[in-house]
Amino acid sequence: MKKITVNGKHGPIECANLVMGAGDFLRIDNMDYAAPILDRYFELGGNTFDTARHYRHSEKAIGAWMESRKNRDKVIIQTKGAHPVRGALDVPRVTPEAIHEDLATSLEMLKTDHVELFALHRDDETVPVAEIMEALHKEVESGRTFAIGVSNWELDRIIQANEYAQANGLTPLSFNSPNLSLPKVNRPRWENCVSANDEMILWHKKTNLPLFSWSSQAGGFFSGRFSPENRDDEEMVEVYYSDANWERYRRAKKLGAELGVSAIQVSLAYVLHQSFPTAAVIGPETLEELASSYEASRLKLTQAQVNWLDLREE
Repeated sequence: MKKITVNGKHGPIECANLVMGAGDFLRIDNMDYAAPILDRYFELGGNTFDTARHYRHSEKAIGAWMESRKNRDKVIIQTKGAHPVRGALDVPRVTPEAIHEDLATSLEMLKTDHVELFALHRDDETVPVAEIMEALHKEVESGRTFAIGVSNWELDRIIQANEYAQANGLTPLSFNSPNLSLPKVNRPRWENCVSANDEMILWHKKTNLPLFSWSSQAGGFFSGRFSPENRDDEEMVEVYYSDANWERYRRAKKLGAELGVSAIQVSLAYVLHQSFPTAAVIGPETLEELASSYEASRLKLTQAQVNWLDLREE
């Protein structure tokens, strides 16, 4: 499996470009079913797991799996903190106290003394970046994480945060984790979530900062389960149904037929063929879904094909 490099306190961190997402699928009471999927991902060369304090179950499950397989030293963990608590999602908690509390709890659940990557799950633009970057720097200096990043932050805040870090000798952000997918969103899929727009993509091209894309396959929008006539799934209709996305789907199916793969595999390959380092967070719940994503990661697309898929004819 291909790797991308994230700058860390102790040197480069080599992360698989397919990241095993956890979410609520991965639970202690589900490990008889889930563990073989994690094992197979590991066998294929995968080494990076995406989780979060907000996901409730998955950190404990990953910790138990690493303990049973005795492979902690071969695993890269990205966890996330500072998400609003369940039941009060409209109350931000991006504070130094929340950052420390969530990371400490995550380490306990994961049965480890550090994570390689730690990201803020959300932003609160009323909090100055100075407070946030000072708090994150302390976590790096303590050894509880080796690299820091953000998820669902707007570009101007990312730039402000790194400018403050540079000016004050602090640890900079080493990665960004927004949504990036071939289908483009009409609105955020979840409240206060951020998708990479043209400006953010151009910035990544200039800086070469790694991007970890969540919902990289757009909730299976190109899986064949959806069509312009089928409007049963209200969320998918609101988020992804557009003439431009149906044209992208048509092109993904056409290119897929030429390459002998499915449209959803082409859409994943698109994410992995940007002109800057990208990794795609995947959420396979079967070995067949994992195999499909792995095959997609091995596809070779030209820049002309990437542009064509995304309706960029130049």
